[in-house]
Amino acid sequence: MSLSGFQRATGAPSRREVLRLGSRCAVAMAASTYLGRLAAIGEARADEPSLITRPIPRTGDRLPVVGLGTSQVFEVGDDPAELAPLAQVLRTLVSGGGKIVDTASTYGSAEHVVGELLVQTGLRPRIFIATKLESYEMNQQAFQDSMQRLHASKIDLMQYHNVTDPNTSLAAMREWQQQGLCRYIGITSTRHSDFDAVEAIVRREKPDFVQIDYALDDRLAEQRIIPTCADLGVAILVALPLGHGRLMRTVRNEPLPTWAADFDAKSWAQFFLKFVLGNPAITAVIPGTGNPAHMADNLGAGRGKLPTPAQRKLMVQWSESI
Repeated sequence: MSLSGFQRATGAPSRREVLRLGSRCAVAMAASTYLGRLAAIGEARADEPSLITRPIPRTGDRLPVVGLGTSQVFEVGDDPAELAPLAQVLRTLVSGGGKIVDTASTYGSAEHVVGELLVQTGLRPRIFIATKLESYEMNQQAFQDSMQRLHASKIDLMQYHNVTDPNTSLAAMREWQQQGLCRYIGITSTRHSDFDAVEAIVRREKPDFVQIDYALDDRLAEQRIIPTCADLGVAILVALPLGHGRLMRTVRNEPLPTWAADFDAKSWAQFFLKFVLGNPAITAVIPGTGNPAHMADNLGAGRGKLPTPAQRKLMVQWSESI
């Protein structure tokens, strides 16, 4: 009797079935190892507190305080090897209690990649999509192109990217909002030279959101932008909450200060993110990452205690001494 005949007669699995079963076992083992590693560095477990949420002042709707930025890290091609970890970043964000994904029309392929991955993972209903258009894109066609890339019939937050002119009008965005194409509108800038324009637009136009850069070693926004937004009920998203890399490079391989445990910081990333979130006017931070383990770690900053004003002052003193 041939081997295949023996297998049919006895019910033994074929070689193809054995290989398929082996492959599934290997994937399951890899997934188990990976999930265990995530849990060890901060992904939500049953015994951990939920991610902190804060209200959007205009509506009272609440957002988790840690989200995801996609500049550079999601600017990839169609190679499955590049897309797989990004899909896992999105899954990690959602499974850990996060929601915000921030992108832009000018972030290379990022909008397209985000849109494709949200379709593939089925996560779109659980994501708050924030994107941006440049000044030359403030037209209906550019908006439709953005929605098409994101596979979205509605954008949660549409932002005017990199405002420079204090007389900038948000009339086109308000019209899209009235048409039901976007829930919220906002402006962005990570250029300190444009902060005067940001403040002027916030005071005149009163957008729903402002996105700025703000970090332990980059605190200029504390002087006027953040207080103005707080006074006028404007939500604040923070880009570059880990700064421009100096702090992370400085503390590489250094142990956390023992007093970081007083506000539940378990890593340097959480230490720096918790400083930003310790300011109650901040709605959420959106650090960029293409690494699922880093996403899980970042989410840990939104759990447990946040530093008090006295502790934040100590953090500033510490950062200025290194």
